[in-house]
Amino acid sequence: MDAPSHLPSLFLSHGSPMLAVQDSPAGRFLDGLGRQLPWPKAIVVASAHFMTERPMVGGHLQPHTVHDFGGFPAPLYEIRYPAPGAPDLAIDIAERLAVAGLPARVRENHGLDHGVWVPLRRMYPDADVPVVPLSVMPHGDAAQHFALGRALAPLRDEGVLIVGSGGFVHNLGDLDWQHPDAPFAPWASEFAQWMHEQLDAGDIDALLDWQARAPHAHHAHPTVEHLMPLFVALGAGGSAPTARTLHRSHEFGSLALDAFAFE
Repeated sequence: MDAPSHLPSLFLSHGSPMLAVQDSPAGRFLDGLGRQLPWPKAIVVASAHFMTERPMVGGHLQPHTVHDFGGFPAPLYEIRYPAPGAPDLAIDIAERLAVAGLPARVRENHGLDHGVWVPLRRMYPDADVPVVPLSVMPHGDAAQHFALGRALAPLRDEGVLIVGSGGFVHNLGDLDWQHPDAPFAPWASEFAQWMHEQLDAGDIDALLDWQARAPHAHHAHPTVEHLMPLFVALGAGGSAPTARTLHRSHEFGSLALDAFAFE
C-alpha cells in the first residue's frame, strides 16, 4: 500500500496503564481511531514517559516493550508490543531537529514505554507499523516543544503519523483512586475547558503561555511532562494548525483523557 499523502498529528491521553486492557470510553475511542486514519508508513510518538534534557530519538530496529509502572495486575507485565523500529527515520528526525536548532541524539537501544505501547496497542493491535519513540524535555517549555513539532511537520506529508502521548489533566496525587467514575473535579474541568477554548480559537500565544494564563495550571500539571506532548502534536500540525477534538472523558475525578487531531 502506498503511503498516504497527508496525515493529521495527534495528541492522545494515555491515562492509566489499564487503558491497554480495560473496556472504557477512552479505550473504545482508541480501538476505532486507527481504522479512521489513512494507513501510516511509520509512527513517531513523543511520550511523557521518555524524558531527557535534550531531544532524543529511539533508533532500535526491534524495540523492546518497557513496563515502566508498578502496582498493577500481573497480566499487564506480560504484554508485549512487538512493533518494528525505523532506525533510518530516527536518524532523519535527529537531523531535522538539528537543523531547527534542537540538537538531538539517537539512542539505539531504547524501547517502547507505556506512553507509546498502551495507545498503539488499541489503535494498531497487530503491531505492524514501525514505531519511533521521541523524548520530551521535562525542564523545557511549551514553545520548545512546539518548535520540535514544527520541525517534524513535513513528515506528515511523507506518510508518518506524529503522536504526542501524555495527559490532558494529570495530577496523580489528587486522583480518587477508589472511585473511577467520580465526577470531574471543578478545578480540572476549568483547566480543561480553558485549554479547549484556546485550541478551538487557534490561540497559539495563549496556549504557549498556559502556565501563566490557564486556571489551576499548576494543580492540573504539577510537573509539565504530560502536557508537553500536546505542544509537539500542535506544532506538527503546521504553521497555523486547526485543532479538532476527537474525544473527551475522564477517570478518577480528574484524570482527563481528551484527544485531538491537528492539521
